[in-house]
Amino acid sequence: MELAHSLLLNEDALAQITEAKRPVFIFEWLRFLDKVLVAANKVDVKEKQKKLVEQLTGLISSAPGPPTRKLLAKNLATLYSIGDTFTVFQTLDKCNDIIKSKDDTPAYLPTKLAAVACVGAFYEKMGRMLGSSFPDTINNLLKALKSAESQGRGEILLSLQKVLSGLGGAAASCHRDIYKNARSLLTDRSMAVRCAVAKCLLELQNEAVFMWTTELENVATLCFKALEGSNYGVRVAVAKLLGTVMATALMPKQAAVMRQNVKRATLEEVLELMATGFLRGGSGFLKSGGEMLKGGGSVSREVRVGVTQAYVVFVTTLGGQWLERNFATFLSHVLDLVSHPRATQTHVEAVYSRRCVSFMLRATLGGLLGEKAQIAAGKEICQAISKQMRAVEAVVNDISGENKAGAGDVSASQHVMVCALKELGSLVQSLSATASPLIQEPSVGLLETVTSVLLHPSMAARLAAAWCLRCVAVALPYQLTPLLDRCAERINNLKSSPEAVSGYSFAMAALLGGVHQCPLGIPHTKGKLVVSIAEDLLRTAAQNSRLSLQRTQAGWLLLGFFRNRLFLPPPLSWKPKKPEETPSPGRSPWRAELEHSMRSFVAHCPELLTEDVIRRLMTPIECAMTMMSHVPAIIKVHGAHLKASAAMVRLRLYDILALLPPKTYEGSFNALLRELVAEFTLTDNSANTTTSLLRSLCHYDDSVLMGSWLQETDHKSIEDQLQPNSASGSGALEHDPSSIYLRVPVGEAIPGPLPLGVSVIDASVALFGVVFPHVSFKHRLQMLDHFAECIKQAKGVRQQAVQLNIFTAVLSALKGLAENKSTLGPEEVRKSALALVMGALDNPNPILRCAAGEALGRMAQVVGEATFIARMAQTSFDKLKSARDVVSRTGHSLALGCLHRYVGGIGSGQHLKTSVSILLALAQDGSSHEVQTWALHSLALIVDSSGPMYRGYVEPTLSLVLTLLLTVPPSHTEVHQCLGRCLGALITTVGPELQGNSTISTIRSSCLVGCAIMQDHSDSLVQAAAISCLQQLHMFAPRHVNLSSLVPCLCVHLCSSHLLLRRAAVACLRQLAQREAAEVCEYAMSLAKRAGDSKDSTAINLNITETGLEGVLFGMLDRETDRKLCSDIHDTLGHMLSSLAVEKLSHWLKLCKDVLAATTDVGGAVVFEVQKDEEDSEKKDEMDDDTMFTGLGEDDKSKPSVAPRWVTRVFAADCLCRIILLCENADKTHFDLAAARSAQAKNVKGDLLVLHLSDLIRMAFMAATDHSNQLRMAGLQALEDIIKKFASVPEPEFPGHVILEQYQANVGAALRPAFSPDTPSDITAKACQVCSTWIGSGVVSDLNDLRRVHNLLVSSLDKVQAGKGSSSQLYSESATTMEKLAVLKAWAEVYVVAMKIKKEAESKPAKPVRSGDDDEDEEDLGTDVLPPDSLITLVQPELPSLSRLWLAMLRDYALLTLPAEFSSQLPPDGGAFYTPETIDTARLHYRSSWAPVLHAVALWLNSTGFGAGVGQEETKSIFVFCLLGVSIEFLCFPRPEEPIEHVMSCLRALCTLLETPCAKTHIADDQLLAVELLNVLHRLLLTRDPPAVQLQVTAVVQETIRAAHDHLQRQKTKDSQASLGEGGDTGELVPGKSLVFAAMELLVFILVRHLPQLNTRVKESPSHVPLRPQRLPEKSARLVANAVSILAELPSLCSPAGSMTILPTVLFLVTGVLKETAVKTPDNSVPVPVAAALQSIKTIFTSPIARMESVQTQWTSLVRSSLASVLEYSQPDMDEVSMLTAITLFLLSASSELVGVTVLQKGCMDHFRNALNSSDPWVQARCYQLLLSVFQHSSRALSTPYIHALAPLMVEKLKAVERSRPGTAAELQAVQEGIRVLENLVGMGEDQNRVQLLALLVPTLVSYLLDENSISSAPQVSKGLHEFALQNLMRIGPLYPAAFKIVIGAAPELKTRLESAIRANQASSKAKAAARQAQPAVQAAPTIKLKTSFF
Repeated sequence: MELAHSLLLNEDALAQITEAKRPVFIFEWLRFLDKVLVAANKVDVKEKQKKLVEQLTGLISSAPGPPTRKLLAKNLATLYSIGDTFTVFQTLDKCNDIIKSKDDTPAYLPTKLAAVACVGAFYEKMGRMLGSSFPDTINNLLKALKSAESQGRGEILLSLQKVLSGLGGAAASCHRDIYKNARSLLTDRSMAVRCAVAKCLLELQNEAVFMWTTELENVATLCFKALEGSNYGVRVAVAKLLGTVMATALMPKQAAVMRQNVKRATLEEVLELMATGFLRGGSGFLKSGGEMLKGGGSVSREVRVGVTQAYVVFVTTLGGQWLERNFATFLSHVLDLVSHPRATQTHVEAVYSRRCVSFMLRATLGGLLGEKAQIAAGKEICQAISKQMRAVEAVVNDISGENKAGAGDVSASQHVMVCALKELGSLVQSLSATASPLIQEPSVGLLETVTSVLLHPSMAARLAAAWCLRCVAVALPYQLTPLLDRCAERINNLKSSPEAVSGYSFAMAALLGGVHQCPLGIPHTKGKLVVSIAEDLLRTAAQNSRLSLQRTQAGWLLLGFFRNRLFLPPPLSWKPKKPEETPSPGRSPWRAELEHSMRSFVAHCPELLTEDVIRRLMTPIECAMTMMSHVPAIIKVHGAHLKASAAMVRLRLYDILALLPPKTYEGSFNALLRELVAEFTLTDNSANTTTSLLRSLCHYDDSVLMGSWLQETDHKSIEDQLQPNSASGSGALEHDPSSIYLRVPVGEAIPGPLPLGVSVIDASVALFGVVFPHVSFKHRLQMLDHFAECIKQAKGVRQQAVQLNIFTAVLSALKGLAENKSTLGPEEVRKSALALVMGALDNPNPILRCAAGEALGRMAQVVGEATFIARMAQTSFDKLKSARDVVSRTGHSLALGCLHRYVGGIGSGQHLKTSVSILLALAQDGSSHEVQTWALHSLALIVDSSGPMYRGYVEPTLSLVLTLLLTVPPSHTEVHQCLGRCLGALITTVGPELQGNSTISTIRSSCLVGCAIMQDHSDSLVQAAAISCLQQLHMFAPRHVNLSSLVPCLCVHLCSSHLLLRRAAVACLRQLAQREAAEVCEYAMSLAKRAGDSKDSTAINLNITETGLEGVLFGMLDRETDRKLCSDIHDTLGHMLSSLAVEKLSHWLKLCKDVLAATTDVGGAVVFEVQKDEEDSEKKDEMDDDTMFTGLGEDDKSKPSVAPRWVTRVFAADCLCRIILLCENADKTHFDLAAARSAQAKNVKGDLLVLHLSDLIRMAFMAATDHSNQLRMAGLQALEDIIKKFASVPEPEFPGHVILEQYQANVGAALRPAFSPDTPSDITAKACQVCSTWIGSGVVSDLNDLRRVHNLLVSSLDKVQAGKGSSSQLYSESATTMEKLAVLKAWAEVYVVAMKIKKEAESKPAKPVRSGDDDEDEEDLGTDVLPPDSLITLVQPELPSLSRLWLAMLRDYALLTLPAEFSSQLPPDGGAFYTPETIDTARLHYRSSWAPVLHAVALWLNSTGFGAGVGQEETKSIFVFCLLGVSIEFLCFPRPEEPIEHVMSCLRALCTLLETPCAKTHIADDQLLAVELLNVLHRLLLTRDPPAVQLQVTAVVQETIRAAHDHLQRQKTKDSQASLGEGGDTGELVPGKSLVFAAMELLVFILVRHLPQLNTRVKESPSHVPLRPQRLPEKSARLVANAVSILAELPSLCSPAGSMTILPTVLFLVTGVLKETAVKTPDNSVPVPVAAALQSIKTIFTSPIARMESVQTQWTSLVRSSLASVLEYSQPDMDEVSMLTAITLFLLSASSELVGVTVLQKGCMDHFRNALNSSDPWVQARCYQLLLSVFQHSSRALSTPYIHALAPLMVEKLKAVERSRPGTAAELQAVQEGIRVLENLVGMGEDQNRVQLLALLVPTLVSYLLDENSISSAPQVSKGLHEFALQNLMRIGPLYPAAFKIVIGAAPELKTRLESAIRANQASSKAKAAARQAQPAVQAAPTIKLKTSFF
């Protein structure tokens, strides 16, 4: 392939490769040329142009395939437009000659087509440059058009289209000729030609004025004819033509109008023309009047669907603004269509017409209008409905019967009503809460209008009105309860009117059906109300025969709803009705409703289906079965009008049985199967009804064979009408009223149950599949034989219908067998089944062939025997080798594919070779495209299922796929689609190997070529297949997929009119954005730039603006309704956001801001008029708050056609939260204003979040005050995130203030509306959360400013205190629970923060008054610093009531967390904040809010000493147990999804609680409770990692241990026996009962977790590498320190014997921690764990145990071995100081045990000696200090050896200083410390030795003095030493005068030095003296004190 990449065709290489590979080589060269020509240097091109033209024109006559000719033409045209145009006319003539040629052989055809393509490309590229040659060319083409075959006709028409587009208005002279020649072809046999004509005429109408003036009617008629018998592609193309022509006629293009004076058509004329197509089809106006009068045949459905699409194109072309202005006209026209008698001749036709009209309305209203315009449209629809309703009422009330024509109007009006109400419902539901102005405006009266239709005489209209009410309730949940009340009231008042009973009961059922979409629900009492109405209706049904039918239906409908939703335990009110032998005719329908009510119960309350209930259910069901056998006789007697009711009964019966376990009705199988088989074999049914389930039972992938991909288009809802099975797409509510309250199936807007006849067959087929696996083999055989017999008996169309139903049933049964893992049965059953299936494999109906293939595969799966599979495969092989007819070849090739699909690669491996070779041969059969399609489809199935086993056949298959792609005409799109499937499957088979470089590169390049061919195909499905292949290639070999060409191609497809193509493009973008988001966005922008720069007219219609691809995707979210597509767009944007948002911050923020700011006028800045009546000061504040954002910065830039809808805005608000989170994870400077400003000053592009804070606040504000509830939630969430993240960011310009302070008015304004009385509970709950975050964040320090937000919380607290029986309740009790708990939680959080501030303020020392030089700052700070109790003063007044409510809530929570078996203990009437009915939802609300409340209660109990009001001991203990119980229950098993804050709150609460004396005594009295607590905490440590949690756990442990300690001390004061404490006399600690043991377990876990080296097993393991001690991170260090401190306290809880049990472990751990953490630090600070370990050593050795006689020997050995282990430890970077300190501690604390142990003594001395010799002055200084404490020890026995050993060394060191004076402060300090030790030794010595000692000290000191000459020039440190020595000498002299004299006297030079120093000193002036006194203090400053004194 690489050889093909050259500017000229490499002819040598071409000659060397085989014949078969040449087309691919040429195509690859053309692809390369196509890329290179545009970018190449013009000079190079001109040099080689002649040769290139020769090569390219040579290719024309080499019979190129379709993709090759397209590229060839493109390249030739590009070449001429870049290079010289000298020879262009020669080439053109050459092409024209080829076109004129008389050679009509098929072999010459490709050459002709290539010439045609070249001509088109020339004109398209160069247009008018080709001058006057065009008339000849066009005539030539038109002449060829007459004689060409279909492929030629299509190609010529496409070329003509290009010629027209290139020449524009210049070709006017030829327009009429083209029009005349083309129009006759609009009704061509070939669909591809029809499409081509439509495209050509569409191009023509741009310039040809006559098409939309004089010829307008003819064009319309032509289009209607073209739609007859059309396929989907033709419908789309013709609809586009018709719609565009009509739109142009109405609003002509300016240029054309200027040239000719044209008469415009009026809107009425245009609409009238389109209506003729909708109502009369292609028959036109000129047909003989006779058949018109007879009411002529109905319009063909294809025409109606096509015209419907044309209407949508028409309105879309005119645009949204036109629709806004003319909506009333359009609406009345469209509704007239559906009221026309020709559109509603039969019921099914009427349903189809309604569907079409609904589609028109939804596609235009839903897509083109913004929210504001939609509200206006809603008003129009309301008026239309009320107008219709007035007309109907006039007829109904007209008793005299004057108005004869009225009855027809009423029946027509029902269809108008259904369409209008459906659209109104959809409109309101899509607007959601934004629709509130529409509902609330009294002049519109929407609710009154809709409710009035509930009394319409027609059931369809009543149901539509009920549905519309359901939509209103789902959109605006606060309407739900009032609407229910209104219906209940009316139904009670109007019991005598059948319409009212029926209509209002529909409405109630529908409203209740909507409850599950309203998270807040409805009050429980409403359920009881509805049930009582239903029972009342059923009781009174028998009183009035005229009403009995409606009342019973209504009653059971409402009860059915309840079984559906389980609002209350079912009163099992289905009393079995004994089958009367001749039931009265009226009973049947109520049976149906009764059974439906049972079905709903079974389907939706599985948890209530106990054995007993099923037994009681079976009685009425069995009666119903018995009744069914009598029905035919009754129908004979009473007439056929009962048939429908009987069918309804059967439908309900089948439905309910399919849901029950088949075992329960085994006894009735025989009767039941007889009924089922009769049902779907149409035994008693004269109509040829077919089931609708066959498609869903066949495999989704087979859709290409059955054409059911139409399910996946934007036109799905109307294209359904054209599917082959009965009544397809004719779903309507009136077919089954119960669907009004069932869940709507996914992907449908409105439930549309199919007509009863079809539904019953569907239900019987489904039930057959459930029952079949449980039937005996004998019966299976009988049934299968019966099926064969039925098929044989039926003839013609009926045979097809019966066969379809039977196959669906068989598939259903096989599926059931596979799911139950059971087998088909013995040989004869298999034979019978096989015969049935094989017979259908050569049925002419493709759907049956598909079903037969599927059945064969499933049968192989169920039988699962190799011999059986081999037999089946062999049959198909033989058949395929011999058969020549298309039908059997297609059927059997699919059979092979299905066998492989269901048995898998392993099971069918041995047939793989034969299958592949046969299918490859069939795929090359050019004579029949159908055979090719089926063979390729089966091949794809085999490739998919064989997996790696197929690897050997990849190359031949791939080369076949490429050959076919290059040769099959593009009009056979199915073949191309199957080729795409094959290519995709092959790519998957090769998989990651595709990355390789050796042999695999040919496979990879073949795949890429295949993709390129498909990308260039005209059919959108083939393009979609190409994209998914490229997507897979990108997954396996990302380097080889060229994004720079793929991304622009995807961007173009985003605007495609084909849903599948948009889906594929977005799915591919989603995958690309995961890895390479930045590149994707870059390429998309470059495409936009190219489209802007390119001068040619073919600039792609793309609206990528400066917002880039992201902007386009956001825009798509407003238009798209497909769920899969929208979720992919969300994901794609999410991936882009994650990888790009931080770098391109302002770009993304602007995107979100633009989306959020585009509120309609309704949303905008909300001015709240709720609280205007409050006092004036409030009013003033409010005005500030509200006028903050009235101008939302609307720029008059080009707006997108529709302002972003609320769903998109919600997504944008979520994106905002994600951006904040991403910035937080990326870099902390995003939250630091000072840093951000400096970064900005340095670097212009630096973009940091904190600089955009005002935008963030504004966006959150806009969202939080919107109409849409979901958007308000998202806005409040964003606000909370902003407060949390920015609360602590300081404002650099005003020290002491934070940056958020300036936005307090905005926060207040955003929160206030959420507390208005009509706000839904979930928003108020969220707002409470934000309030507490805001108050607790400490942003606002001024109490008056805080008051605003605080008042909101106070008002909600009043609401909580109002108690349960609050007046008007709109939502369910659980919503109230949620709101109340949110308020309590918010208060709890505020209280916790307030107490924290108070505690901090109390612990701070009072500030000293600063000196007056910077008093200005001081004042600033002084006014705003929080007085210590500020926040608490806000909470204090509410505390009495709050504490009561908090405790009540915790009590509720404690009860609700009880396991299920204690449910009997729950209070029967609910708790303080929940009702028993909503207990399950209440649990969730409690679960989210209990933790802060628990913490608050603990704080409150602690601060009030268990509440002043709480007196008695037992209530105190109840509190303690309640709090402890709740905490322990939670900590035992915190669910992984619980937020970590809950765990923290719970631990803090425990800690606070255990600080109170009351709780301490409780936990200490009950030791098992304490042990349990510690075990639970241990478990928590195992599961939760964050250090904060672990630290908090240690705090709780500490409190527990303290409590036990205090308890033990109290006992000791009472009882002084020695063995008190754990361990008693024996010292045994029992695990599970011992508190000390539990604590040890937990502490050891913490220590080993952070210092694994402590674990001896780790050390002993062979893989252990000894770790050097390292600095622990700060939090770990604190944890380890806490653990060590607690460890040291444990021995004091034990008896002496007990303490001996644990002390070895404790000492081992403490010394271990000391060793592992004693690491040198740069600043010589002591690490926290080391300090803790040293403190612990001291605690242990000074504890009373040391003095116990009983354990003395053990104790001594413990002390000695501990010291030994410390001594033997040494490490290079060990901190010697800490080790010395430890040794010193041992020596001082346990002197008696250590005296005289020479080994230890020697070790200690060595350590000191090393330290003295250390090169680090700091170590020396500390060593001197420590030695001093040893020397001074009271026990001389201990200190003397050390003095003897170490004093001489010290003296030597100090003497040596004279020679090397100290150079640094640290060295000076070491010398000073050493001198101090010497001085002390002098003091300790006896008088008689004093002289000798002084003789050591004084000369040393004198040697430090400087002489007066050098003192002035000496460095500072040296002077310091001089001063120090002098002062000491002057101090020592007076202390020991006699000895001093002797020493000085003995050495005269000492005396002179000293005297001169003193003289020099005195000679200094007074000032110097002052300075000198200050000096030693300054010099001594470096003496670093240990933080903790250990001595």
